Amino acid sequence: MNTLFWLLDQPCLNRTHVDYIFIAAYSGVLVVVSISLGFGPLRAVFLKLFADPNSSEITAFLSLVLPVLLYFTLFECSPWQATWGKRKMGLLVTTTHGKRLSLARSLLRSLMKFVPWELTHACLWRIPGWPLAPKVFPPLIVVGLVLVWVIVGVYLLSLFLSKTHQTLYDLLAGVRVVKSVAG
Repeated sequence: MNTLFWLLDQPCLNRTHVDYIFIAAYSGVLVVVSISLGFGPLRAVFLKLFADPNSSEITAFLSLVLPVLLYFTLFECSPWQATWGKRKMGLLVTTTHGKRLSLARSLLRSLMKFVPWELTHACLWRIPGWPLAPKVFPPLIVVGLVLVWVIVGVYLLSLFLSKTHQTLYDLLAGVRVVKSVAG
């Protein structure tokens, strides 16, 4: 654990790295738990959770996406007004009027931000044979995965084209990421 905190204090890390170190560590824990469950005494229960695309997606959403979504939502509406990574960079997430985000506004921002990630999961779980022996992608899956890249592209374009450097999800949620007065 001390190594993680040493790593988080390194000046070369930017806000994305710090936040994604947490997400990667959490994902690693999920992999270990999944392997343990998949080969342990609860194997039958584990296999039922991933028996079909719908149960697979719900299980993945509840165990992976929701905790990550809540990490961003709860930290950004907290008194810190930032995730660990944003805080490390001296950034705050505020309303366009400079106020602290309400839980609802923070949740809306996070939901919109993670639409491409969840849409990717929805598409992947519907590829025949996924994840061990994927077959040819059905046309609807191809459309969904292309839509993911369109949304990501729009988010990036809005960041660079907006005079205030807000992403589309920030504009729609009425949110700005700003430098902290103290940072």
